[in-house]
Amino acid sequence: MRHPLIILAAVLAAGGAAAAQQKSASGAGIVRAHADIKGEGITGTADFVETQQGTGKLVTITVTLTGLKEGMHGVHLHEVGKCEAPFTSAGGHFDPGPSGNSNPDANHPFHMGDIPQISAGANGKATMKIATTRVTLSDGLLSLFDADGSAIIIHGNPDQGITGAAGSGVSGGPRIACGVIEKK
Repeated sequence: MRHPLIILAAVLAAGGAAAAQQKSASGAGIVRAHADIKGEGITGTADFVETQQGTGKLVTITVTLTGLKEGMHGVHLHEVGKCEAPFTSAGGHFDPGPSGNSNPDANHPFHMGDIPQISAGANGKATMKIATTRVTLSDGLLSLFDADGSAIIIHGNPDQGITGAAGSGVSGGPRIACGVIEKK
């Protein structure tokens, strides 16, 4: 099954990006955020830009990392803006609302904070740029800036893209780097 964000990226590439660029060219309504990502031997950044897309919000996320082991790594937005090693302080996956289930392995990959994984080369570097309508930087239920903030987590293993038992690690296993998301 293709990840919903990959489908969204394909739609944007087919023409929606031009409309988003036109809307954002004026600078009106743009909200920005940033996270400095750190882990043992790992550094990087995540930049977030929210623009109006029709009646909704589109958030573009650009992640750049160094110091990763080669291969795929799960990347998720987590429900608490704290990054105390081993990064369990960031809580579960961002999934607000009355039916939310933030357990990282249960309800996965259907959390609002589930985004595509990142691929690191042999040199330990990785970059990705994705767009999502699952979260916002402004107000509302999907805002990453709720009462306790949010963080971005990089996992040591690939995200299998499936639902598993709590603690099974299907969403990427150990948390190896973290960044608190802050408005710019």
